[in-house]
Amino acid sequence: MAHSWLEPPYSITRPPMSVTYNHNRIPDQVDVKCPNCGQQAEFEFAEVRRIKLKTDVEFFKNSNTFEYRQFQDSCGHYWHGALYFAGFHGPPHSAIHELPEGYLPGHWEHSGYLYVDHGLDIGSVRCLNCQLAAKHNLRWPVDAYFSISYKHHVLWAFNRESACDLNNYLQSKCRDVFKYRWRWFLLHVPTVFKTHKARETVSRRILRLLSSAKADIRVALFKSTIRKKSNHSHPKFKRDSVPHNPW
Repeated sequence: MAHSWLEPPYSITRPPMSVTYNHNRIPDQVDVKCPNCGQQAEFEFAEVRRIKLKTDVEFFKNSNTFEYRQFQDSCGHYWHGALYFAGFHGPPHSAIHELPEGYLPGHWEHSGYLYVDHGLDIGSVRCLNCQLAAKHNLRWPVDAYFSISYKHHVLWAFNRESACDLNNYLQSKCRDVFKYRWRWFLLHVPTVFKTHKARETVSRRILRLLSSAKADIRVALFKSTIRKKSNHSHPKFKRDSVPHNPW
């Protein structure tokens, strides 16, 4: 279950999962169902760093780049944190220009590995189809876009690339996970999806989802192009710039 961050303090403890599949490390960016239109959207985790000194709190509270929040750890202790949403502002090194002494933009960079290094579910979601750009509390794997069901079990992937690896792995006869980029993810796929009986049905559903996602992207790009053309063909004039009609 994801944590609510609508009311402070914000807990960073993640409840235990009962299924090994759910224990997978999760990337900084994942494909989700848009909470507004249901089409494919991208979720990107926010990065949080502890504010070292109380005298620094005011800076982060008044910043347009960061979001200040108070957190509570598993022991019940409170601490001050500065959140950075790369999904809104871009890479920290190009967007963060001013910081108190002792901080660097790189402190808010994503992990150098493929997965997040904190237990928060907070981030941003951006949808190409409906132009949504909003903060979002991730509910994984409920929010996963690449998700199918088979015999009352749910199979999901983080993004298109991992979904392709998943399909190729399930269709393979040798099932050598080490030939795939998403090998650590494939190691945790439940047995129910890997049986010979499940192979055809599961693969067909994954391919259908991949095809649908590709079509959704094409439609979204077309809509985006139309919006841009419409904006250029209907320029907005200031009131003072409209010529006076002498008649």
